[in-house]
Formats: sequence, C-alpha cells, structure tokens
Amino acid sequence: MTEVLQPQFVICVRNSGAEDLELRKLYQVVPDEEAARDGYLRVIDESGEDYLYPAEFFVAVELPATATAALLAS
Repeated sequence: MTEVLQPQFVICVRNSGAEDLELRKLYQVVPDEEAARDGYLRVIDESGEDYLYPAEFFVAVELPATATAALLAS
C-alpha cells in the first residue's frame, strides 16, 4: 500500500542571495529526497513553480488540517 504524504509547509527565515524569497512568508514544500540529502528544499514560489533553496533558509511548521486545506485550495 502506498503512503499518502501530507503537504509540508515552511516559513522563510533567511533569504540572503535569494531575494525572490520573502521573509516570514509561508511556502509549500515539494518532496525531493535527493535535494534534501544535499541540504536543499524544493519550495513552490508565487509563480507556482518549484525551485531549490538552502534548507537553512526555512523552518518547518505544522498547520491544522483546516489551514492546510485552505492553503491548498487557493
């Protein structure tokens, strides 16, 4: 049986050298094991595209199911 992954969200806490990231903004993470092994996170930006950024730029947050559903619906 295939495990369904829950969407993960992070908050940007640093953006040096990546000015396209907004500090204190919530971003959705796209699972990418290879990137994670190299110290990166793949996040979806305002354009709807996903890009790699250093994992240290973010802090993971756990959201209530209703908040997650609302974010994914928009």
